[in-house]
Amino acid sequence: MNILIQQARIIDPLSPYNGSVKDIFIDNGTIKKIQDNIDSLADKIIKRPGLYVSEGWADPFSNFCDPGLEYKETLESGAAAAAAGGFTDVFVVPNTKPVVDTKAQVEYIRQKSKSLPVNILPIGAVTKNAEGKELAEMYDMQRSGAIAFSDGTNPIQSPGLLLKALQYVKAFGGTIIQVPDDTSIGANGLMNEGIISTQLGLPGKPMMAEELIIARDIKLARYTGSKIHFTGVTSPKSLEYIRRAKDSGLHVTCSVTPYHLFFSDDDLTTYDTNLKVYPPLRTKKDVAMLRQAATDGTIDCVATHHFPHEADSKVLEFEYAKFGMTGLETCYAALNTVLSESSQENLCALLGTNTRKIFNLPQHSIREGEKCCLTLFDPSAENIVRENQFNSKSQNTPFPGKTLKGKVIGIVNGETINLNDQDSPLK
Repeated sequence: MNILIQQARIIDPLSPYNGSVKDIFIDNGTIKKIQDNIDSLADKIIKRPGLYVSEGWADPFSNFCDPGLEYKETLESGAAAAAAGGFTDVFVVPNTKPVVDTKAQVEYIRQKSKSLPVNILPIGAVTKNAEGKELAEMYDMQRSGAIAFSDGTNPIQSPGLLLKALQYVKAFGGTIIQVPDDTSIGANGLMNEGIISTQLGLPGKPMMAEELIIARDIKLARYTGSKIHFTGVTSPKSLEYIRRAKDSGLHVTCSVTPYHLFFSDDDLTTYDTNLKVYPPLRTKKDVAMLRQAATDGTIDCVATHHFPHEADSKVLEFEYAKFGMTGLETCYAALNTVLSESSQENLCALLGTNTRKIFNLPQHSIREGEKCCLTLFDPSAENIVRENQFNSKSQNTPFPGKTLKGKVIGIVNGETINLNDQDSPLK
């Protein structure tokens, strides 16, 4: 199949065409020509005002709920949501039924997703059944295609166990992903501990629970010389620890979710269960510091923490609602709206380039002869998010009705093209 992308601004620091407006001709998944104007016949022509193109984006932390929880999401619906959000690669957490803690489970996901438009990369569990008691066979999972290792939504609490895990993965250059949370602190917390939680009468979760784990795990990373990635970072003090660790040469990286950049605990005054997330939303002051860290390079990348839930898990009292929201399809527009001072090159680094570097994914520069792995988007389009128009199987999102700036046009991943149409949630 031949594809011609016309008059698109290229965002790719590794490309000789970075920043320029070009035509891109793709033949059977390979970029054949990049010129000012290309007259070649094509099976598909993509042209629209304000079109940008970058290397395909990668999300390092999502839940596609397959196997075992397909009523929330499937690999197929998750891939459709990812493609609509501009992602060509998605890491899926192991918190399924059964947990992805063996090479057979890794191979199941890799095989089942081969025909999908998005590269779905399983994260193997660090411990058996993600229970934090006994190490899983991470080497076998890595050989079968696990991209990284994490107990996902079950942060590893034992420092001795995490120490062994870091030593284990160092032998093959693996990375541990940790959601930083000391679960013994604020164990029943439903939101950020502060003025708002007191006003709402809801039990709070202090930021100290995050900061203690990050400080501890940085020391473990220093001792082992291994790679650790913190995802869902929300605390300014955590960012300070991470910044110092980087300055001292440690293999420490971190990611933030788009909703921690967009919302604060002030937004919970309506008791919207779609805003009940883990880690919890923080104060406006904290959000401002997170946005600054996303701009100055302290935060390496964005992880959507796409956690779909059926209505029965969200349409009930705040105390009983499940944690999490869907995030793949609104990620770019949310970022582009709240980080309006940031360049598109920085946003693309947060959404893809840096994730590829951290986890040693192939990098596909936009140049002639390279495999095609592209995200198409329009930063200037203003959109109203609409209900019931998402590709995800679940609709647990607080964004419907909000006006966001920026729209994903689609992806071209190898020989697969997936473009958003008039039914896209962002129009």
